[in-house]
Amino acid sequence: MWGISGSMSCCGLILRRAAAASVCWAPVACTASPRRLSTSRRSRAFAKELFLGKIEKKEVFPFPEVSQDELNEINQFVGPIEKFFTEEVDSQKIDQEGKIPKETLEKLKSLGLFGMQVPEEYGGLGLSNTMYARLGEIVSLDGSIAVMLAAHQAIGLKGLILAGTEEQKAKYLPKLASGEHIAAFCLTEPASGSDAASIQARAVLSEDKKYYVLNGSKVWITNGGLANIFTVFAKIKVVDSDSSVKDKITAFIVERDFGGVTNGKPEDKLGIRGSNTCEVHFENTRVPVENVLGEVGGGFKVAMNILNSGRFSMGSSVAGMLKKLIEMTAEYACTRKQFNRNLSEFGLIQEKFALMAQKAYVMESMAYLTAGMLDQPGFPDCSIEAAMVKVFSSEGAWQCVSEALQILGGTGYMKGYPYERMLRDTRILLIFEGTNEILRMYIALTGLQHAGRILTARINELKRGNVTTVFETIGRRLRDSLGRTVDLGLTGNLGAVHPSVADSARKLEENVYYFGRTVETLLLRFGKAIVEEQMVLKRVANILINLYGMTAVLSRASRSMRAGLRNHDHEILQII
Repeated sequence: MWGISGSMSCCGLILRRAAAASVCWAPVACTASPRRLSTSRRSRAFAKELFLGKIEKKEVFPFPEVSQDELNEINQFVGPIEKFFTEEVDSQKIDQEGKIPKETLEKLKSLGLFGMQVPEEYGGLGLSNTMYARLGEIVSLDGSIAVMLAAHQAIGLKGLILAGTEEQKAKYLPKLASGEHIAAFCLTEPASGSDAASIQARAVLSEDKKYYVLNGSKVWITNGGLANIFTVFAKIKVVDSDSSVKDKITAFIVERDFGGVTNGKPEDKLGIRGSNTCEVHFENTRVPVENVLGEVGGGFKVAMNILNSGRFSMGSSVAGMLKKLIEMTAEYACTRKQFNRNLSEFGLIQEKFALMAQKAYVMESMAYLTAGMLDQPGFPDCSIEAAMVKVFSSEGAWQCVSEALQILGGTGYMKGYPYERMLRDTRILLIFEGTNEILRMYIALTGLQHAGRILTARINELKRGNVTTVFETIGRRLRDSLGRTVDLGLTGNLGAVHPSVADSARKLEENVYYFGRTVETLLLRFGKAIVEEQMVLKRVANILINLYGMTAVLSRASRSMRAGLRNHDHEILQII
């Protein structure tokens, strides 16, 4: 959340609007231990409660802040990493040659970027999710490097951290943290993309029960040609509780040195061209039984937990990229003259900058709010929140880069400038780590399932025509139609938001309340058949994403107003 800078006075209006997308963290005067956020312990999943028309204030207010110790610690990394990416990373060369130079990889290793979230006892930096998100803002300045590092630690080795045994962690994490070994995540297959449960790779337990023989092919594997360690998902025969034999997915930690591991040539991609993406083949690869990751037959859960835990960081990464894009585009708009005026003076151009600044501010707020939730003890379930950050950020990035190219005109279309590369790099964001279509279905159905469990009794009473429940429902809908006053505790003397954004908070309360009523109506109308109503589910997901974005910016702006942070007045402009 650090600043967008601009040196030219004629950019004042544009950069003032953009400034709200780059507000500094305010350190908290507390004795909290390093890497622990100062907010209270979380107990409920915030997004799921929205489906019931409720706002769990303790989940999102106040906005997560960092302790002074954590702030000092992260600042030790920020300077050197920013300097490296600004002065030494040649993104144009990486894009043209289709690979990251060896010397660049070595520097990334020396900066500790291969072990950002690996615990310190295994040689990593042990960063919290909040600190990881902050460094992600800088790393995102080169799309290929960002994807390579994310594939290594956000998904490649993440399974070890989430589900690995102490022996597995001690064996593999130190070399992965140093970058001596690189990790890859192997789930997608030629006939299995979004339908992860349909994978065909198979592992068969040996007669002596000491190892599994793994066979299968995986496609679109980032780091596939570089990796030494693979998190691989394959089906095995499992005897179920009823004594029947079923195919179930199991996760394995596979070393290239086990033998039988080969990879195809690097794919020639539209964007993120410097990241290594290829097919990976396993032919009679012998995997020791102690390299099963998590429970036998529990691989699907492992895969989903890995993917769900890493999506939130896309928000801060995209925001970091957009802030740099705004800066470069603003410089152009403030010097390019048409009709004897700078482009920056035209209202339609200012509108585009306002949109980019707003999108960056919202996705950054959503990302850091989610990171704060994830940093609470006990591995809270933030899978819906993380999915919402991914969808909003990826689509926002694509829209904003397109708007920037519109401002730049022909300059943005030329390969001699970085803008067309940023456009190509951005397109993948809507596809990988779960397509946005699949994630919208996940967001809606997961929340509806939660609401369904709680509302089942009431819905059944309505279907049976229980007179009391029917009249109660009619009365409530009548009050709603006459303009009910909704108070969910965000405003007033004991409210969670700053008085300057009270009107916006009341709109949020009303939207949440009526969303809850709509959810009940949908469950009553469709029942279990709601799973087939994809257009309805899409609208449900879109509403929820907007509600979460509104909540995040209200929480963040309220914090900034109360703390008197720089540019807090510009933050209010994002809301009112």
